[in-house]
Amino acid sequence: MKTTLCFLFATASLATAAPVDEAEFQRLTTLIKPQAEENTWLEIPWQTDLWAARQQAATEGKPLFLWEMDGHPLGCV
Repeated sequence: MKTTLCFLFATASLATAAPVDEAEFQRLTTLIKPQAEENTWLEIPWQTDLWAARQQAATEGKPLFLWEMDGHPLGCV
């Protein structure tokens, strides 16, 4: 029953949605895409091997920054 109601609400909202013209679509696409200055973290040579990163940090006298999460990387748990 719950799934049926969700499906009905989802399809009802799709049927009443106003179409987006090309100019608005382009504006929204530009708005949601990351800007160049927001992607500078991609330039960091991240290590994927914890032991290698620990050895490099010890050699260079630098701390470790761990970016980790639990669960599926796409949030599909």
